[in-house]
Order: sequence, then C-alpha cells, then structure tokens
Amino acid sequence: MADGAAPNCHLRLEWVYGYRGHQCRNNLYYTASKEIVYFVAGVGVVYNTREHKQKFFLGHSDDIISLALHPERTLVATGQVGKEPHICVWDTYNLQTISILKDVHTHGVACLAFDHDGQRLVSIGLDSKNTICVWDWKKGRVLATAAGHIDRIFDVSWDLHQPNKIISCGVKHIKFWSLCGNALSAKRGVFGKTGELQTILCLACARDEITYSGALNGDIYVWKGINLVRTVHSAHGSGIFSMNACEEGFATGGRDGCVRLWDLNFQPITLIDLRETDQGYRGLSVRSVCWQGDHILVGTQDSEIFEIVVHERNKPFLIMQGHCEGELWALAVHPTKPLAVTGSDDRSVRIWSLIDHALIARCNMEEAIRCVAVSSDGIHLALGMKDGSFTVLRIRDMTEVVHIKDRKEAIHELKYSPDGSYLAVGSNDSSIDIYGVLQRYKKVGECFGSLNFITHMDWSTDSKYLQTNDGSGKRLFYSMPSGKEITNKEEAKDVHWATWTCVLGPEVNGIWPKYLDVNGINSVDANFKDQVLVTADDYGLVKLFRYPCFKRGAKFKKYIGHSAHVTNVRWSYDYQWVISIGGADHSVFQWQLIPERKSKEFLHIVLQESFVDSNSDQSDSDQSDVPELDSEIEQELQINYHRQIYKEDLPQLKEKCKEKRQAATSKKREKPPDSSVRLHFVHGYRGYDCRNNLFYTQTGEIVYHVAAVGIVYNRQQNIQRFYLGHDDDIVCLAIHPLKDYISTGQVSRDSTIHIWDAELLKPLSILKGHHQFGVCAVDFSADGKRLASVGLDENHTIVLWDWKKGEKLSSVRGSAEKIFVVKLNPYIPDKLVTAGIKHIKFWQRAGGGLTGRKGYFGNLRKIETIMCVVYGWTDEMVFSGTSTGDVYIWKDMFIIKRIKAHDGPVFSMHALEKGFVTGGKDGVVVLWDDSFERCLKTYSIKRSALAPGSKGLLLEDNPSIRAITLGHGHILVGTKNGEILEIEKSGPITLLVQGHMEGEVWGLDVHPHLPICATVSDDKTLRIWDLSPSHCMLAVRKLKKSGRCCCFSPDGKSLAVGLNDGSFLIVNSDTLEDLVSFHHRKEHISDIKFSPGSGKYLAVASHDNFVDIYNIMSSKRVGICKGASSYITHLDWDKRGKLLQVNTGAKEQLFFEAPRGKPQIINNAEVDKIDWTSWTCVLGTSCEGIWPMVSEVTDVSASCLTSNKKVLVTGDDFGFVKLFRYPVKGKYGKFKRYVAHSTHVTNVRWTHDDGLLVTVGGPDTTVMIWTHELEGYKQAIQYDSEESDFDSDEDGGYDSDVTRENEINYTIRALTTSLRPMSGIKPHLQQKEPSQEERQGIVRGSRPPVSRALPQPEKLQTNNVGKKKKPIEDLTLALAFGYRGNDCRNNVHYLNDGTDIIYHTASIGIVHNIATGFQSFYLEHTDDILCLTVNQHPKFQKIIATGQVGDSSDMSGTAPLIHIWDATTKQTHSVLRCYHSKGVCCVSFSATGKLLLSVGLDPQYTITVWRWQEGTKVASKSGHTKRIFVAEFRPDSDTQFVSVGMKHVRFWTFAGKALQSKKGNLGSIEDARMQTMLAVAFGANNLTFTGTISGDVYVWREHLLVRIVAKAHNGPVFTMYTTLRDGLIVTGGKERPSKEGGAVKLWDQELKRCRAFRLETGQAMDTVRSVCRCKGKILVGTRNAEIIEVGEKNAACNILINNHMDGPIWGLSTHPIKDIFLSAAEDGTVRLWDIAEKKMLNKVNLGHPARTVAYSPEGDMVAIGMKNGEFIILVVTSLTIWGKKRDRRSAIQDIKFSPSSQYLAVGTCENAIDFYDLTLGPALNRISYCRDIASFVLQIDFSADSNYIQVSTGSYKRLVYEVPLGKQVTEQSQIERITWATWTSILGDEVIGIWSRNLDKADVNCACVSHSGLNIVTGDDFGLVKLFDFPCTEKFAKHKKYLSHSAQIANIKFTSGDRYVVSSGGQDCSLFVWKCL
Repeated sequence: MADGAAPNCHLRLEWVYGYRGHQCRNNLYYTASKEIVYFVAGVGVVYNTREHKQKFFLGHSDDIISLALHPERTLVATGQVGKEPHICVWDTYNLQTISILKDVHTHGVACLAFDHDGQRLVSIGLDSKNTICVWDWKKGRVLATAAGHIDRIFDVSWDLHQPNKIISCGVKHIKFWSLCGNALSAKRGVFGKTGELQTILCLACARDEITYSGALNGDIYVWKGINLVRTVHSAHGSGIFSMNACEEGFATGGRDGCVRLWDLNFQPITLIDLRETDQGYRGLSVRSVCWQGDHILVGTQDSEIFEIVVHERNKPFLIMQGHCEGELWALAVHPTKPLAVTGSDDRSVRIWSLIDHALIARCNMEEAIRCVAVSSDGIHLALGMKDGSFTVLRIRDMTEVVHIKDRKEAIHELKYSPDGSYLAVGSNDSSIDIYGVLQRYKKVGECFGSLNFITHMDWSTDSKYLQTNDGSGKRLFYSMPSGKEITNKEEAKDVHWATWTCVLGPEVNGIWPKYLDVNGINSVDANFKDQVLVTADDYGLVKLFRYPCFKRGAKFKKYIGHSAHVTNVRWSYDYQWVISIGGADHSVFQWQLIPERKSKEFLHIVLQESFVDSNSDQSDSDQSDVPELDSEIEQELQINYHRQIYKEDLPQLKEKCKEKRQAATSKKREKPPDSSVRLHFVHGYRGYDCRNNLFYTQTGEIVYHVAAVGIVYNRQQNIQRFYLGHDDDIVCLAIHPLKDYISTGQVSRDSTIHIWDAELLKPLSILKGHHQFGVCAVDFSADGKRLASVGLDENHTIVLWDWKKGEKLSSVRGSAEKIFVVKLNPYIPDKLVTAGIKHIKFWQRAGGGLTGRKGYFGNLRKIETIMCVVYGWTDEMVFSGTSTGDVYIWKDMFIIKRIKAHDGPVFSMHALEKGFVTGGKDGVVVLWDDSFERCLKTYSIKRSALAPGSKGLLLEDNPSIRAITLGHGHILVGTKNGEILEIEKSGPITLLVQGHMEGEVWGLDVHPHLPICATVSDDKTLRIWDLSPSHCMLAVRKLKKSGRCCCFSPDGKSLAVGLNDGSFLIVNSDTLEDLVSFHHRKEHISDIKFSPGSGKYLAVASHDNFVDIYNIMSSKRVGICKGASSYITHLDWDKRGKLLQVNTGAKEQLFFEAPRGKPQIINNAEVDKIDWTSWTCVLGTSCEGIWPMVSEVTDVSASCLTSNKKVLVTGDDFGFVKLFRYPVKGKYGKFKRYVAHSTHVTNVRWTHDDGLLVTVGGPDTTVMIWTHELEGYKQAIQYDSEESDFDSDEDGGYDSDVTRENEINYTIRALTTSLRPMSGIKPHLQQKEPSQEERQGIVRGSRPPVSRALPQPEKLQTNNVGKKKKPIEDLTLALAFGYRGNDCRNNVHYLNDGTDIIYHTASIGIVHNIATGFQSFYLEHTDDILCLTVNQHPKFQKIIATGQVGDSSDMSGTAPLIHIWDATTKQTHSVLRCYHSKGVCCVSFSATGKLLLSVGLDPQYTITVWRWQEGTKVASKSGHTKRIFVAEFRPDSDTQFVSVGMKHVRFWTFAGKALQSKKGNLGSIEDARMQTMLAVAFGANNLTFTGTISGDVYVWREHLLVRIVAKAHNGPVFTMYTTLRDGLIVTGGKERPSKEGGAVKLWDQELKRCRAFRLETGQAMDTVRSVCRCKGKILVGTRNAEIIEVGEKNAACNILINNHMDGPIWGLSTHPIKDIFLSAAEDGTVRLWDIAEKKMLNKVNLGHPARTVAYSPEGDMVAIGMKNGEFIILVVTSLTIWGKKRDRRSAIQDIKFSPSSQYLAVGTCENAIDFYDLTLGPALNRISYCRDIASFVLQIDFSADSNYIQVSTGSYKRLVYEVPLGKQVTEQSQIERITWATWTSILGDEVIGIWSRNLDKADVNCACVSHSGLNIVTGDDFGLVKLFDFPCTEKFAKHKKYLSHSAQIANIKFTSGDRYVVSSGGQDCSLFVWKCL
C-alpha cells in the first residue's frame, strides 16, 4: 500500500465523559424510553443508565449550546454556535437527522422550544438583535422572524395552553409574543409596583395566561397576561437557572445548589439542597433540572449529572462527571492497565477506567495542571503545573511524594524514561530539567538547546536519548541524563524511540498539508503495532494516518465530535482505544480502534462516518494512483461560467448613466423601425459541456437547448419552436416524466431555472434566489412534483424544490468538486444522488437540509470521477458511468460490481423498462440487459452508417456522445460536436441538427444571390449552410487554423476566409477547395471584403493594424492602408470600389483610397452622402445612436444595413440583437431588442433580399436565422422585443393632485415633528421656581396644622355636573368623521350587498351602516392606513386587507404591515410584515382570494405576492423605477396582474417564485405616448383599460395598445372599477361639473358607450378618488373627503359622509348644553356636528382658512378666528353675522368668551391678546390688550369670575393677566387662589405630568380638563389621545393612551356633562368622538 494512502482501520466513538453545564441551561432531559439526552462539545449524547451505554449524534459542526425536547419525547432539537449555525432535529432512538434548519441565525442558537403539539419550533439567535424565529421544522421553513431584544435572551417557551403565543425572557425584560401571519409582535411585561425590573433567567407556562419565571435574585415572578401579579420571594438564595414543568408541577434549580419542587399552583412541595448531600460541595450550582415521575435529573455548572429518586432525596446518584471550567490539556495513560489520567485548569487530576467508563479517583491540587505522566512501573504520577512547579503523587492513594518548583513558567510536557530512572520536565522557559527518580527526584541534568517553549518530547527505548519539539518548530536531540545536545544528525538517525508524540520529524511529515503553512496540530501519538498515527488539531478533528508517513499531505480518516481545539490524544497501553481531550469543551472522548474492516462492524462504522462531511479531498482515498482525468472532462472543468457583467446588472448600470441619458434625450429621438424580426431556425446544440440535455416529447418532437434558447424541433416538418424566457446560456435541461414540461437552468448571477410547457412555450414556474453563477444540473422527481438542481457556485449547492409553488424545500452544500449530475430516487422522493469529480454522494432530505453520505469505493481503492447516474429497478440500486469507461453498480452506498463499458468516459446513460443504454467518448451506443450482464447491441456512429436521405454531414467518425434518450422506436443521440442524430433500431443514422463545435464563431457572410451563408469558427471549420426550408449544412471543410472572417465574391463563386495566424485563403464556394492562399501577417485577420462589381480587389484587415489590398486577378498585394493606431475591426467598400471605410479597436473611423491605400480625410456630411456597398461598421454619425448607455462595459461588435437602407441591425456583447431605424443620428436611438444569443453576438448579416437575418453568437457557437417581418405583419407580436430603455418625455401633462400623490413623503408617527414652531425648554425639562413661601424660608410642612387662612379655592369651577363626581376610567371610539381621499385611492367599498360601506382614515378601518350611520372600527394598525381592498371571492366574503405606513425595511418593529381582517367581527386573520420600506400603497386580492398583491413605497417600488393565510411571501420583485399607483390582479386570474404608475404600465405574470413583466407596447397607434397611468380596469378576452393623467383611457389587449378612448374625462382618470357581475366599468376623474359631463361615468364592457353622473357637491371642481358599484348604486369617494352614493336610475346623489377637506382642524368648540360641536379648519369651513345623529348638521364657507372657534357661555353666539387675523361673531339661530373685525395681520390662535359673556379675548400670533367688550355692541372696538407676551399665544382660559385670564405661549411659559386691564399677575400665591372657568392650557405646574419622556422633538398640542375637574385629556404630535387624572403634578404621570389619529392632534375637548371627548386631527383631517366610561 502506498505511503500517501489513508489507513484501513477505523475509530468508533465509544464513550464521552462530561456534560456541558457551563453557559448553558435546560439541556438535560429524559426521553420516552427513559434514556437521558444531553450534549457535550459538538456531540448529542443519549445515555442509557440501566445498561450504561451511550449513543451519539454527530450532525453538528461546532459546539452545541441549546437543546429542546419534543412533546412526544423521542425527538430533540439542538442548536450550535458558529458563523452559520444550524439547528438539527434528530431522533434519540436511531440517531437519524430528521430536519436541518439553517440560513437564519448568525453567531449561534441560544434557545429552542417546541410548541405543544410539536409542529413548530421557536429559536433565538446570538446575533446583536437576538433574532427570534419560528419554524415549521418538518419542512425546514421559516414561518416568522423578528428582532428579539437589544439584550441577551435566556429562555423562550410556547404558551402550551394558547395557540400562537410565545414568551421570551432575558436581561432586564420579559416579552409576550403573538404570531399572526408572518408577523411576530411583542408586548413587554409590565413589572409595575409588584416587583423590581430585573433579569429573568427562565420561565414556564401554566393555564389561564399564567407564566412563572425565575429571576436573578432568586424570586419567582408570576405573570397574568403581560402584568406581574405576584412574587414568590426568595424561592432560591440566588439566580434561578432552570425551571421545568411536568404533569405533577414544576421543578426549579438555582445557583444556590438547591432543587425545589412545586405543585401545579406553585405552592412548595419540597426542597433538596445538593450541597448538603454526600457528593455535594460548596459552590455547587444547578444549571438544569428535569422532573419525570419519581426521578429528578440535575445538571450542574461543574459538568456533573445527578439523578435523584424522590423518596430518597438525600442520596442523589452521581451518574456523570467531567472536568469543569478551565482548559483541559493534561492526558496520560497507565502503562499496564486500562486507565487514563487527565488534569485540567480546574486544578483536579482524575483517573478514568476505560472498561467501566467511570471516574475512579479524583484529587484536587493547589494549582492548575498542564501535563501529567505515569511512571513506567505505574506507581508514580507526575503533574506539571501552570506556575512552573511539578508534583509527584502515588497513584495508589494520591498522596504526595515531592513538590518541586525550579521554573517560573508553566510546565507543558513531562515524561518518565522507559527504564523508570529519570523524569524529563519541559517548561515554557525553553529548558528541560532531568530528575533522578531514585534519588528522590534530585535534578541531574539540564537541556538548553531550544529558544522557545517546549511542546513535545519522547525518550528512546534504551533511555539514552531524548527528542524534543519546541514552539518555533525546531526538532532537537539530547543525550541523557547529562542533557548535552546532539548536533550530529547521523547519530540520531538510528535511535529507536519508545513513544512517538512529536509533531515534527520525517516519520510524521504526512500529517502536515502539502502547501499550507499551519501549526494547528496539538498532539500526535503513534501506534507502532498497527502502524497508525492519531493526531489532534485546532479544528476539532481527530485524524488517523498511516505511520510512518513521509510525504506531506497524506490521506487520512477524520472524526468529528470535539468542537474546537483538541489538545491532546493518546493510545491506551494495549492500543485498543484512543483517548482525546478537548481544550474548551472540557470533555474526554474514548474511541475504539477497529482494525482492518470487520464485516459485522462495517455498517455501523459507515453510518457514523457518514456524518462527517468528507467533502475534503482528504477523504478516505488513495490519491496516489488515480488516473489522470480524461482530456474532455479536463477541458470542461476549465470552462468559466462567470461573466464580467450579468444582464441583471443592466438596470443599475443604466441608473448610473442617468445624467448622460437626460442630457442626450432632450433631443427628439427617432421611433424604432416598423419592421421586426422573429427567430426562425437555430443551427447548434450545446453538447460540449452539457450532458443528458436532449429528449423526446410525448408528441415525438425533440427538445434540447443551445445559447439562451430552449428548442422544440419537429423533425417531420423540419421546423423549430422556441422558448425565449432565458437571457443567458442554458446549461442544463430535464423533461417532466408525465407531461411535456421542460426544466432549464441558466448562467446568471442569481441563476434562474425555468419550467415551461413545450406545447405553449410559456413559463409555468421560475425558480430563483438559491443558486449563484449558474445551474449545471436539474432533475424531476418520478411524480413530477419536485425538482432537484445543482449550482455552479464553489460549494455546488444542491436545492430541492416544490417547483409549482416555487418553494425551496431543502438545500445543502453539495461538494467542493464539480457535480455533473443529480438524480432523484424514483421510488422515494426524499432521496437523491449526485455525482461528479471523484465522488458520488447519496442524499436524504432532512427538513430544510439534506444529509449526505459518500459512496464507498471499497476495495477498488480508486475513487473515480462519475459522469452519469441512473436508478435501477429498486430504490437501492444505482448505476453510474465513470470517466474511465466503467459502469459501477451500487447498492445503498456500496459498490457491488463494475463492468467495462466503453473506451474513455461514459458520458450518458438512460434506463429502459428492460435494460440500459450507454454512450461514451468512443462514439459507440451500447444496449444492455437489465443487470448489465450482457451487451445486447452496439451502434457505432460513422459516416458510413448514415441513412441515404440524411441531410447534413457528419464532421468526424465516432464523435463523443454526450446525451442519449430512447423513444418512438428510435435512439436519439447528442454529440460533443453539436450534432443531434437519430438511430433506428436496425442501425441507420439520420442527422437532424448540427452546429459549430466548441470555440467562438465570428466569421459570417451571405451569398450574393442564393439563400446560403458561410460561417467560419475557432473550431477550425468552414461551413456552408442552406437558409432555404431544408435548413441543413451543405458543406464543411476542416482548416489548419481557426478563422475569424469570411466573404463571398460578388459573383458568389469563390469565398475568402481569414485565419487566426495572419494568413487567408480563397476557396471555391461549391467544393471548398483551395484556389489561392497568402500569409503576410502575424496576428489574426479580422475582416475581409471583395470590392463591388467584378470583385477585382480584396481588402484584408488584420490585428496588426493594417488593411492589405490584393488584386485577385494578378494575386499580388497592391496596397497597404496604414495609419490605424489599433487593430482593425470592420471595413466596407463604397459602390465604386474606390474608397474603404475602416473601424479600429480604438474607435477610430478612417477612410482609405483603393487600391493604393492612401488615407483620406472626409467630413461627416460627406460620409453620409457616399453610397456604400455594404454597411457593417459601428462608428460614424449615421449610427451614433446604436451605442448603448452602458457603452463603457459593452461593445457593439457588428452591424448590417438592409439593402433598402432603412433598418440597421446590431449585435453586442450582451447577446442582444437590436433593430434601429437608419440613419441612427443622435445618441441612444430607440430600438427593438431580441434575446436569444447568450453573450457576444459576433456578427450579423441580412440576406441579399433582406428577407432573412443571420446572426452568429461567439461563445454560444450558434448560427441563428431570423425572418424579417415588415410592418403590417401583426403575427410578430409575441416575439416582439421589449421596447427601448427610455420613457417618453411627454407624460400627458401635469396635474397637481397627481404630483402631490407622487411626491408625498409618508413618515411614521414616531418620527413626526411639531405641529407648531415652538421654542424654549419643554416643561418637563424646566427647573421649578421656588414658591414665595419657600423663598421666605417657610418650609411647606411647617405651617400650623390648623390654618387661619381661607381654604385653597377649587382649581376649576365645576358647575354643570351632577351630584356625584366620578373620574372617567376609559375612553372608547364612538364616531369617526373623516375619510382619507386626498392622497389614497380605491379605498371605499360596499359590503353586505350595499347595506354597509367600508373605508379608512388615519389608522382605523371604518365599517359604516348607510341606514343608521352606525360605525364600527378596526383598530389594530399601529400607523396610518394607506390602502384598503375587499376580497371578492365568495369563500372569503368580508375579508379586508389594509396596508400601512412604515419606516424600515429590515423587518423590525417599524416595518410596514398589511393586516387581513374580517369586517364583521374585526378579527385579525393575518398580519404580513413586509420589506416595502416606506409603506404599502396598494393591495389587491387574486381571483381565488388566496393570494394578495402588495406594492411598496420603497425606492424600488417592490411588488410582492403573498399567500396571506399562511403569511408566506410567494414572490417579490422591484416593480419600476418610478412610483406605482395601482396594481391589480385580473379578476379571473391568480397569476396575472397589471401595475400602473408614473409613465408606465406593466403586464405581469407570476410563475412559481418569479415575477415577469412586459412593458405596455404602444405599437403603431398614432399619437400614442406613454403617459402617467393612474387607474386600471379589466374586460373580457384579455382586455385591460388604463386611465391616464390626461383623461384618456388606453385599451390594451395582452400588452399591446389597441385603441385610445380620448378624453374619457377632462382631467386625470383617478379610479376605475370593474363590476364582476356584469362587466360594466365605472370611471372617476377630475372634472368641472357641467351639463353633459360628470366626474363619474358608467361604461359598457368595452368602454365604448357611457353615461355620466354629476355629483351635486357644490364644489367648483370634483375630483373622484374611489368608485365602487353594487346593485344599481355607485359609491364615490372624493378628494374633498365626501363619500357619496349615486343611484344609477335617477342619478340622485346622497352624500353619506361629509368631512373637512384639508387639515389641520385647529378650531374645536363643544356646545355648553347639547351634544353638538363646532370645528374650524384650514379648508375655510366651519362645520356643525351632531353626535346623536352621527352627522354634519351644517357648514359655513368663510373663504379663508379658519383657526379657532368658540361658543358663548349660553350657546347663542359663536366666535370664529381666521388665519388672516380677522374674527367673526355669528348668531347661532340664524347663522347671520353679528359683527366682524380685523385688528391684526397674523393668525388668530385662540378666541374665548368670558363666563360673564361680557368680554371676548382674542389671542394671536402677534404675541398679543386683545379684549373686546361685547356689551358695547357689534362695533367691536378693542378696549385693551395684554403686553409683554414673549411668544405667540396658544391657549386662553378665563377665570370663573371673569377677572383673570391665563395664557400658554409658544415659549413654554404660562402667564396670567388681569381682565380687562391686561396687566400681568406675577404673585404666585395670588395665582394659586384663582378658580378657572375652563382649563385648556398645556402648561402649568398642575399639568406638568402630561409631558412624557419621549417628547424631545414633539409636543403636547392641546389639553382639556373635564367639567368635573377630575380628568384631563391631551393630544400630542404622535397622534396619541391620553387620559390623566387632574391635577397631575408628578412628572411623567400614569395615564391611558388611545391610538387612532395620524400624527399631530390639533385640538381636544370634553362635551357637556363629560359624556364624550372630541379630538381633531392635524394631518388626517378627521374628527374622532370618544365615549367616556
């Protein structure tokens, strides 16, 4: 056996000593079979105490830190640490991985918990946000995720008695979560007064929303709901680490070493103090308890596990022990007994019995122990300490012999000599001391050779020599006992070593990798008997090598289990076991050595090994005699699928070039050409790097791929149909087993897989998001429901999909080596196999992951590269073809047979009912019987076997076969040379398709008058193709060199070909035989052209920067064109044959005279006049517009002009073929664009009659033929390209409403700013001034007990309240006057057949009964609602979706939400938390009602489709670069929808996971331009109607504009509604009311006839924002916030709801007696509202914005203050003006009548208050005013006796003045005696408590004290209404808060009798009426 091979023996993990108690808790449980499950290091352990056996789970790759037990108690979930940590759910019985959960957490998984029926799992991450995640663990799918908390979370649990509730706790918090849809929302637990806010360590749930939790101080906190209701004091002496709930009650364990049991009501049962028991000790700390029946398990901090039997609770059994905290380094084995000794930084030395698996002795030392050694007679035990001393003990009784300290630094290594006479002690101060054992350890020698700390040493067998290793990597030798260094290497060569534990030396070279310089190997030990070496390294691996192994990079077997550093490893004395110890995991592992494989152990081992991800090339292989890879496979591995730039990058690149574009597009640009092209035929098949990509469909057509095209070929008719959904190279293809569905995978950055229908050529599903760079293999399952795919990323990720849903089921990193094939097991859909370079792997699905095992190549020793795989007749049989020509037969994962099948690799294999067929590099097809016993028939692919009528030519005999399939009585074969052949069973071969082989194709020319073309390629062939219907290759010639260009002579008889070595030849175009050849240049010839007419001259351009001109007649070179500074790229002749136009690589356009080659300078105007024979150049003014915006990164490589000079076609580096209208002047011309080629299109040519276009792709090797379809030919539609990249400049005009809606910036409440421009220090931050008494030194409490003074008067006059004064407890919303119409649309709908309507304002959804006016509310939104829709499906009647404003896109608490709720019950069905960062502006349900579409306000205007019932996101994509206003599903579809917005309309289809869109195509309709589209409606036969900003309605069929309904409205068409019942369409727009027109129109199904309705609102302009129709009525919502019902028959208007149009609603006044109130707003109206009648009674138009309004004390007069400084007094009964006055220029802020009705006080922004005496009549002369107000006035209140007034001002100061003198009162005591008539001030000591902590940027805007004087309500900038007690003099007073308004509440008032509170909104223009309870 070669020295580099891995050894044949094995290790099997037999026992693990230890338990992870540190930094973990709740990690120890009884399973259903009474075994104990826990973890240590990276191993899950299942320990059977009765039989004293352990089983191990090895599915983790790093330390396990959390564990949860499934309620059925056989499964457990474990979570690990690491960069990408995963969670495994596994079975404790058979240790199989059931599910792997990954891709969410980072850093680690801190806690886990199953829900009560075990279906879901919750996990908490260790990342900075402590992410909480809920999983459907069986599927491996994330249900919801959210940021958990800013600080560590210690425990999480499901509420087992309520569904969808989770509780988590941790540092200073506890949170109660509820799960709805995909949103997890949390409420923090309220500690209140019951307990102090502190860290909660563990929790358990009980019935009735009771939660018990253990706190850091040892208390138990009991919660009901989210409130702390009681505490159990000092349940433990200190922190409670663990709490376990079981049937009998609860068990708790704490840091105080006690375990307590509690009954179900948490009354104490018993206390067990483990410190007091026999095994106890001081400092014992309990980390985990589990109570099951009469047994209790306890895990401690110091890695012990106790088992307590309840009735003998003072005698716990210690069933497991291990080392505790501190690193573990010391290990030695007993020389004659099966004992191991370990010593650790925990200062203990322990002796373990390897037979009994138990600790048999332990001794605690004074110092940390770093190394141990046992003397050769087994009597003494030496311990090396960390402080530089060493101690010798007697093993028998652990008594000390000596203690010696000669060194300061740690002793890291000591060893007894084999004869027992010396002890060598190596320390970290680089010296080794030798002590004589018999001389009572007297020092006898010292070794001073090392310059660094000593790491390892070994004695020779005769005890005369010592070898050492040190930290600097030196190996030294000393003679003993003197310690003299031996420098003569020869002397050291022949020494026999007693042990080998050194890591340096020739015998162990192989343990180091070949090229890496690492020093991570901590320990080795050689087993001389079996010739194996075991090593321990820093990566947690224990490895077995052969010993000796001289060559670096030897192969090995590796074993995982330890998590990080394995610090030491030793063989037991008899080499039966290996002991390894872990540094940080404190564990001791005992492995059993299994020598050469024993058959019965065999399976056991394989299973255990399979956990090890042996993707490493360092697997159990023997690299030394693997054959060289076959050249073809080698070639394929070198293909690079990476692109410098992917098509996905184009939009970003274009965005970057925006400025360039705007500069250029100011000029009018030409329209794209009218004609178009359609792909007609493709020559080529991708065989050179793909296999098994060729199939028969059920109809007998052939499906395959080349470039970016999926091709369905009908061989009878010789026509091809194309699937053009891909935009880059397709590199794999599979066919559905039951239907003609095809799956293809492509190259791209975020690679996509398309599943498409071979008949309709439409995508059924598009899968993306999980592969990078490309997808190299796909396979369908036998039932066709699943798909497996393999990516081209470096890990070759394998993904299993449910392709119809587009969902990823599972994924895993496949292999570091390339994978060639994936196959799903036809019998068990959860199994699959992958194979590729030097491996085959068998996979089993486990939840979201897959577990894999390598195929075991057994005694074949060689690991082969496997190229193809099929399953046989049972689920265990697999047949694979290898790169050496063998077929291997596998059973399960073992080879059972190999058969020689081909010479060279077996590339393809196909399973039949009764047998197999294989094809290989040798060009032979072989049929086999069903067990590969006999070869039944062979077919060799030779020219001689071609059938007589076969078209085309076989390039060479026996081409390499890459794909084989059988069907329809034939064998179909694809070859590496790009041919597809059909073999009949009897032997004849027909050639069906062929193309160029691998290598770029550049040369192309078309014949001057026949339908043929010639191509020349890097594959060294020149080919002639027939373009007529036979579509075949007519001739082929092999060239000596590859070629880049070719040209037919004008008569078509000869053909010139330029080659890459600088030569060119001219051949006969029929026979392709040489006529003449020249070789004048070195670099390649890049273009070649005959002069026109007779073709006398030939111009030859080369990369040497010259153009040579040859005279064909005389075969001489007659001229050279010099002067180009770079290589020549294109050339063209003029019609006269006198002038050459030349382009170079430096983008120069040069002209030369022919035939001499003299340079000419010609200006641009002249160039355009010259008549060119051909135009293939890409430079010049006439084609300036062909260069794309991103021309820095892409080149236009070819162009060609039609002979009528109208259409220029170009090919570029992105694979686009584009048509332009010629000449293309000006930058960035408009074009039509076609994708079929994958990367560079290298050449394009029109045929001589312009009827066809031929294009060749460089790397994709294809020759594509397109038919040229002139205008008027309408069939071209579906192939028609996307139009070019820009929107047109005209968008249909400007409209203020549209502009406002587009530019509005929605902010969330939390970020709002102040309503008023306040200045100064906020009240809660001001320093309190001392009162007068305090100034005089009277201390408040020292007044005499009985005061002579009068009692302090009431603060507030309380006149009109009944006898009993009761404070108000709560408010509930009773009425809402408001509707958000000014910037939202389509948001009023009928419900319940028109009896109710639903709409929204601020953050509430309102259901309003038309008949009674009764309202009910949906109040769950946390911020403003922006959109609303109703589910139309009968199954989901009354299901509403509403979307709200949001802030972040990172799924945090402020992310926008969509709520789906029931309009009747107001129950929330689902909450979707979305990534639309600013808000959700549109929602729409699909036809079945199951899907919901949402559109975001984020910069990408993302469109997302949801399955709302499950809360899962189905698909998401950036919608457009500009604002999208509306997106709606077609009423009959679940897959198609339309989006409209700023200058765009897009037609979307969603397939699987992907959204695809087509831009609306304006086609050839005159005057059509892409306007801003505002609304959408639908008709039958795929008609779509879109309303535009100009008032037109565009009618589309599919995505083509078919007609325009001009001026459907005069202004923008804001809304359209499709009635599902009869298909009629309602439109609403912006119109001035007139006789004919109206803002609402009802149309027929085709939008041909209409009827207009006028809205009698009395407005000058009606703007309709929402329409809906039901049962002969139309419901209309307007911009002015009215909601109107229009009868279709009589056109009668009924205004259901009136509201203020614009806010803020500043003014608010309630009537002194009745329940009516007035409001005054910015819209210039004052409105009177009746609460009982639930409606507006009256309104007055003032013509100016109103700011304030007030009733007189009797309610007979009303004063109104305006923004312009004027005020008006009206008489209520007649609404006539009693008087008006304007004494100020700026806005009036508050106006008040005095209680005596004598005075009127008017406060303004001019920092003044004016007094008017009303008794003097309506002249209203000012009698006086208040001076010295520092800032503008906010609120005014009169005193009860009308003598004083209090003013709150904009600088947060409250002032008091006398009335009517206006003199300021400053005396504090006087102010304190005033009784006020009303209190609306937000300032003053009495109300300091209304200012909350978070008001740093925002204010309290308004307040009002109740008539009873016991409560105060406030409104603030956050939109909160708050209810406090009055007076509230404590800062940050307690309150209740009510959220419904948007940001900024402008005013708030109590109605008479304190029955209601009315609040008026700022931004939301809404009035809310709250009932007081």
